[in-house]
Amino acid sequence: MTTTKNPSAAAGTRDAGLRRGVMSGPELAAQAIANIAPSAVVAFTAAAIYIGAGKGTVLSFLLATIVILCVGYCVTVFARRHASAGSLYTYVSKGLGPLGAYLAGVTLLIGCWGIAAGSLGGAVTYFNQFLVLLGLPFEGVATQMVLAILLGGLATLFTIRGIRLSARVSLVLELISVTIIMVLLILALIWAGPRAWDPSQFALTELPLQGVASGVVLGILGFVGFSSADALGREARNPYTAIPRAIMWSAVVVGVIYVFAAYTQVVVLGEGLGASASPLEEIATKIGMPTWFGPILTFGVGASFFAVVVAPLNVVGRIVYVMGKEGVTDARFGRTHEKHLTPHRALLLFGPAAILLDLLLLALGTDPMEIVVWVDTYGTYGYMVAYALVAIACVIYTRREGLKNGLVWVSAVIVVVSMGYVFFANVWPVPAWPLNVIPYVFLITMLVAVAWYGYLAKNRPQVIEAIGNAEDDVLDGVG
Repeated sequence: MTTTKNPSAAAGTRDAGLRRGVMSGPELAAQAIANIAPSAVVAFTAAAIYIGAGKGTVLSFLLATIVILCVGYCVTVFARRHASAGSLYTYVSKGLGPLGAYLAGVTLLIGCWGIAAGSLGGAVTYFNQFLVLLGLPFEGVATQMVLAILLGGLATLFTIRGIRLSARVSLVLELISVTIIMVLLILALIWAGPRAWDPSQFALTELPLQGVASGVVLGILGFVGFSSADALGREARNPYTAIPRAIMWSAVVVGVIYVFAAYTQVVVLGEGLGASASPLEEIATKIGMPTWFGPILTFGVGASFFAVVVAPLNVVGRIVYVMGKEGVTDARFGRTHEKHLTPHRALLLFGPAAILLDLLLLALGTDPMEIVVWVDTYGTYGYMVAYALVAIACVIYTRREGLKNGLVWVSAVIVVVSMGYVFFANVWPVPAWPLNVIPYVFLITMLVAVAWYGYLAKNRPQVIEAIGNAEDDVLDGVG
């Protein structure tokens, strides 16, 4: 494809472009890990898995890590040969064509925006609690709404000011958070003494297999967004090697954190883990941590939630930017800020949209942590479909290109079956309201998106031809 097929370029519009080659390997990994928010997952997910899996909680996380590595492998097959800001939207086009790419792009947008908007509720919860622990009289819905505006506004500002700034903010916050939690867990194992070694957690006999399988679902959800570095193809240094490494190593490192954290929580809390509303706080109390550690721990979890508001917005901005380049969305979205070289128009749309959704739910009396569960669930449906699509596309792509694809086949089968099971497990048995409605909200969103695709196919076929082709080497701009 040439730039003459680019609707934006054809219209003669000027684009400053994304900043080229400024992201180092650690900064790419920071983007990926911040999108996962491991500290926030550690704070709650092990307890939820333990209810069904018991001492098989560690096994659930281990199997979830394997599934995610299979997703990562399929993504890196593309990332080693293609660099783009379009993430899975661009990759899927190489195997499934324009319609597959469009569906991947839409579902990934749903995933990223949903996780960002939902996590804003978590950030509000923990920073509010942090202020209260400091003795400040900031409680109630009004305080929560002010925090949602401030935190959401800051997240949007960081993403607009530059990818390096937002990545470094995310990295610092996540490092602080992970360090605080790891210190707590290591001290907890030291406190446990001889009980710190619990071989029963690794025994495969007498495990509740159904509970372990259900736990894998929750474990997979704890990784969503791990491949977000693939949206930084233009902004990364040595993208064909650095991005695949960032994707795979972030999955490995976070998987190790999850397994270690789950093991330690089971050791220290035992059967009480399944009934715990805040396992990390209970561990801190149980092992006799000083009172000043409570605010630090709360700040750490809040920082992790805030980091995962920032990181997905970066991906949202870049996918919409590429869609604007190709004419799928308004061409104005296909131009970046002349000074900051970021897709500011998309960020100024989706960032405030996340804030407004949280404000609406808070005004209706929704607890901020319920916002996390509800809106993140909506986003997760998007990620599941996008991951399945990239796995299928990878099989078709490698076969067409004559590449060795034995491992691709194995990985793709694992991914598609796992994502299908995750989707099924979230809709059956039918969950309580409003979780039972969220799948239909997702389906309605997709129907609207497909209708727009049909409109483009009928009235602007040149746009359909351009979908998925705006790789790094055809993006104009001076960045």
